[in-house]
Formats: sequence, structure tokens, C-alpha cells
Amino acid sequence: MTYSVDITVRGYELDTQGHLNQAVYLQYAEHARWELLRAAGLPQEKLLASGVGPVALEVTVKYARELRGGDRVRVTCQFVYGEGKTFRVVQQIVKDDGTLAAEISGVAGMLDLSTRRLIADPKAHLAALADNPDLLSG
Repeated sequence: MTYSVDITVRGYELDTQGHLNQAVYLQYAEHARWELLRAAGLPQEKLLASGVGPVALEVTVKYARELRGGDRVRVTCQFVYGEGKTFRVVQQIVKDDGTLAAEISGVAGMLDLSTRRLIADPKAHLAALADNPDLLSG
């Protein structure tokens, strides 16, 4: 399932050329990831109480179109699980008119906060904790 949040580009996020600063694309992606976890019933406090936290291991951004102040965008987020300790995070930032502005892809895991090691089965761990685990399935 692909989750999404809507964001309006704010003036203070623009660079000297008047378009969205490249680092803010990553902030939008991070916001969508946390909102997905929250919507699934996994706010930060609940994850920390379970002894784990999400960790980004790799992130790639492909910029397709510039964003300017006032543009409304939809930021998608999907977790794609395989075998092992990591999973892929697939995201897009899409303008209101359907134009793709950026693609963000990455590798993530769930970090055991006491051992500082990735847990063996992040999908099962998250599903067991979540109020709505279907949101976490990709």
C-alpha cells in the first residue's frame, strides 16, 4: 500500500534561485515516512518504548522538476520488504498537476536501541506493534 501526505512549499524553504532547496526534498520524504508510521499506529514514542527506532542506511534523490513557493505536492511513501534486516523505502513527490518532481529511494532498517544493531525481521516487528499493519505492507 502506498501512503501519502500533502504539503505546500513554503517561502522560507526556497533557495536563491527561488526553487525548493534540495535538502528540503529529504525533509519532505522524512515527514512522509514518520506520518506513515504514525498512521499505522507507530508514533515515535511507541517505537522507542519497544526498544527500536528506524534508521536510514542509504538515500537517493532523483530530481525531475523544480518546485516553487506555493506549489502543492503529494509525498508518497511505501515500505517494500524482502528477506533480511533491511527494507526498501520508495517515495515520490508529485505536483498537484501530476508532474513528478522527485523520486526518493532508500534502504532502511530498524535499530535495536540497546545493542545498536539492526533487528532480524523488521516487517514482523513493526506489524506486531502496529494498530494498522496493512499500511506498512508494500
